[in-house]
Amino acid sequence: MVIVAGHITVEPQQRESYLAGCVAVVEQARQATGCLDFAITADLLDPGRINVFERWETRAAVEAFRGDGPGDDQSNAILAASVTEYDVADMRSLTGDDAA
Repeated sequence: MVIVAGHITVEPQQRESYLAGCVAVVEQARQATGCLDFAITADLLDPGRINVFERWETRAAVEAFRGDGPGDDQSNAILAASVTEYDVADMRSLTGDDAA
């Protein structure tokens, strides 16, 4: 399993329009082969922070979906980014169900 997690920073007044521009990406990702979860969300405390969380079956699935990354408008809005990809060897459920 591969997890992509972190956050990006945009101007607080641009966050809602940035997120609106991400709706189609989230829809596409969630329908992509190998996608287990995909979320781009507003942070509850920092008005300029956008949290990123993705969970994929394989690295190949991530690469197949990734493409060229965000468009120019979105890239230009990003002030800073801290997003990391993790290769996960094992996992355990904290809620007691087997479906993670």
